[in-house]
Amino acid sequence: MKKDPEMSADEMYWRIRVFDSLSYPSVIISPDKTLLGANKKFYETFNLSFEEIFGKKCFNTFLYKDTPCNSDQCTISKVIKDKKSHSFVLRHQYRWEERVFSPIFDENGDVAYVTANMRDITQTKSLENQLHGAKEFISRVIYSSASAIVAADRKGNINLMNSVAKELFGDYNGEEGKIKHTEQLYPPGKAKEIMRMLRDEKIGGKGKLLIPRTTIVNSHGEEIKVEMSAAIIYDEKGNESATMAIYNDLKDKIKVEKELKMAQKQLSQSEKMASLGQLAAGVAHEINNPLTGVLFYASLLLERGDLDDSMREDLGYILEDANRCKSIVKSLLVYSRRAGSQKNIVHLNDIVNQSLTLIRDQKKFRNIIIKKDLSDEMLLIHADTNKLNQVLINLVINAADSMDGLGIITLTSYKEKAVKKVFLEIKDTGEGIPHENLSKIFDPFFTTKEVGKSTGLGLSIVYGIIEEHGGKISVKKTGSKGTIFIIEFPMCVPSETKGPSLCNPQTD
Repeated sequence: MKKDPEMSADEMYWRIRVFDSLSYPSVIISPDKTLLGANKKFYETFNLSFEEIFGKKCFNTFLYKDTPCNSDQCTISKVIKDKKSHSFVLRHQYRWEERVFSPIFDENGDVAYVTANMRDITQTKSLENQLHGAKEFISRVIYSSASAIVAADRKGNINLMNSVAKELFGDYNGEEGKIKHTEQLYPPGKAKEIMRMLRDEKIGGKGKLLIPRTTIVNSHGEEIKVEMSAAIIYDEKGNESATMAIYNDLKDKIKVEKELKMAQKQLSQSEKMASLGQLAAGVAHEINNPLTGVLFYASLLLERGDLDDSMREDLGYILEDANRCKSIVKSLLVYSRRAGSQKNIVHLNDIVNQSLTLIRDQKKFRNIIIKKDLSDEMLLIHADTNKLNQVLINLVINAADSMDGLGIITLTSYKEKAVKKVFLEIKDTGEGIPHENLSKIFDPFFTTKEVGKSTGLGLSIVYGIIEEHGGKISVKKTGSKGTIFIIEFPMCVPSETKGPSLCNPQTD
């Protein structure tokens, strides 16, 4: 406020009226820190009169000190030196106050006076604290969330990724993020498609979107299946200002779904095999009695000396086919578990070695390499050795047939102590199993071989024997480069005492 010698008394009056009408306390101070006057609000607030402050020093009135403040700490000194306003905030017991010191210049541009304005900012501070608290709360919610959260501006520039999102998208390197734009989060074209869906009122409502299963891409180019919830953030005028999305990795869910599907499939297969087993047992019983009669009387006829060669040849065919039927009946009895079983605690590797010894001299294995990758650990199981020999011989012969007598068969054994299981894998380099046949390979009488070359009972018998031992058999992998069958058995743990092993054998 420059001094104007021509200022009228009327103008001075109104300036004083304006000064007095300020809603906050204000005081005028000379450069030597002397109080020259104050407005009405000041006197009311501090319960002082003009006479009580006029001529007093500011440090006497406000700080109750006899000596002035150091020049580097004095706000008035700073205003005079810098020729600009300075302020500070005071926190009282129940309120906040901001004091703003501003210069009033003379006609030469020097500071003639300093005004000190005192404003109660308790409400403002309270709102600031509430806002800060809300921001802190939202920040804690976002950064402690188990879900991945990403926010971006309306152009797609990412401005927020919580730690879960950084880990999910492979952007957790402790430095400036590698992922800058939402286009980098999805396969090509997917980000634009999501924005189109977000803006479509027919899909979840305008500005909202829930996709139970979609694909994202991490910084390494790997595709990840996620559940995604997205939304558009609008400003007070209803314009798009930002977008945000929440992602949940479906890896564990997909794994559980796959395991559940496999368990349901195995249960269905077990129920089907049990029903077929009952049927097979009945058929075997009904066929066995008349078949025994056919074999008996055909053998008696062959002992007669008055038969010509033609008759003897015919009887030979009868006996040959009847014996073939007898073999099928025997297989049916094995499949239906009517055949006897003698189980002991055995080392799986011993059964593997014994089975390979039984087939090593067969012609079909002359051009086949059989490799063994057997565990050095004790793989104890409760098993019928003869039946498991039958299982392994059947699987190895099938593997040889799939390779047309030329290739490599690898048998691998190991155990997983955590689940108390012993495993055996039989891998070949054959042509693989067609996908449409995978659900039928253990069915009785199913075969892809020519008529007369297989009864189709081999793998169904294998399935029944493994199930009888409390185990499981499945195709771990198949394709043009071969097939891997995997068998699992309950593991027997040898006792440290002379008592029985800690084994939970299935009932015979």
